[in-house]
Amino acid sequence: MSAAITGIGKALPRRSASQAQAWDDYFRDHFSNSRLARGIFRRSGVERRYGVVDPSEENVSEWGTGERMRRFVEEAVPLGRDALERALDNGGVRREDVGLLAVVSCTGYATPGLDILLAQELGFDTSVQRLHVGHMGCYAALPGLAAAADAVAARGKIAALLAVELTTLHLQPPTDDVGQIVAHALFSDAAAAVAIAPGRPGLEVVDVAARTDADRAGLMTWDVTDAGFRMGLSPEVPAVLERHVERLVDDLLRGNALSRADVSGWAVHPGGPRILDVVAQRLGLSPGDLGTSREILRDYGNCSSATVLLILERMLAEERVPTGGHVVMLAFGPGLTLYGVLLRRRGSSDER
Repeated sequence: MSAAITGIGKALPRRSASQAQAWDDYFRDHFSNSRLARGIFRRSGVERRYGVVDPSEENVSEWGTGERMRRFVEEAVPLGRDALERALDNGGVRREDVGLLAVVSCTGYATPGLDILLAQELGFDTSVQRLHVGHMGCYAALPGLAAAADAVAARGKIAALLAVELTTLHLQPPTDDVGQIVAHALFSDAAAAVAIAPGRPGLEVVDVAARTDADRAGLMTWDVTDAGFRMGLSPEVPAVLERHVERLVDDLLRGNALSRADVSGWAVHPGGPRILDVVAQRLGLSPGDLGTSREILRDYGNCSSATVLLILERMLAEERVPTGGHVVMLAFGPGLTLYGVLLRRRGSSDER
């Protein structure tokens, strides 16, 4: 039995600002009008950012972790509910038919968790099974999708997967650490969800691949501190991805009798402009192949695990993937880990 993504939905915070406005209103003073920080913000590839808090009105950098977690639950539940409702409606899935709810987040925790709170909010049956994928970082939607698709294919479950990330709740105190400046220039908030069902038209989950370079795990970290979660980000990360991404993709494709030329769409997580440049160079992709990834970075920023689903949502909305076409989803994060998922668009009369 095959498992296919039948619907995608997203939800964004009400607050948004241009990158220039965010710099002028808050980050310029936060980083003491540093020339280095100003240049990083201008070269980030981000033009608009969304956040559940406006730091010029609420100085999140002074909050403790407990206060940030309380705000996470307050904001994540309505955003997650809206994204899930849109995904289920777009996928033609009734609430009572959802058998598995998977929630992905690395930016907040609570018990009872978002999975329980959202299942109650949406009126899912009390027998619904739940999965929480936490603290895996920007690639986490892909192992989450793999686990949900396995449940659909093996046991005939209808699943819903939500990735909700509120990175702005982890604004750190002023610093001259370049990795922190880069993180604050890139990251933004969003929720994105998919509905996954057996034997239906949609984006069939064909295969999954992963590669972890544990020897270089310290190059990207996400530490729980008394002042929220703090990112550690080395400038060497693109070089590590450059070393592994070609083999990961080719192994994924060859295992399914495909080559790069057979791929209709590339949904590549835009960890930043340099990441996309490295992927394009190593895989021999044209500027247009990663156009949607750059658009999402420009329009929404890096929304951690939700980002790759935002890319997929836009590709489908703009009909960039034909029936029978394949999509490769790629995302990267702490570990140092690369994940890939191969999808195939199935039509109503499509049979393999």
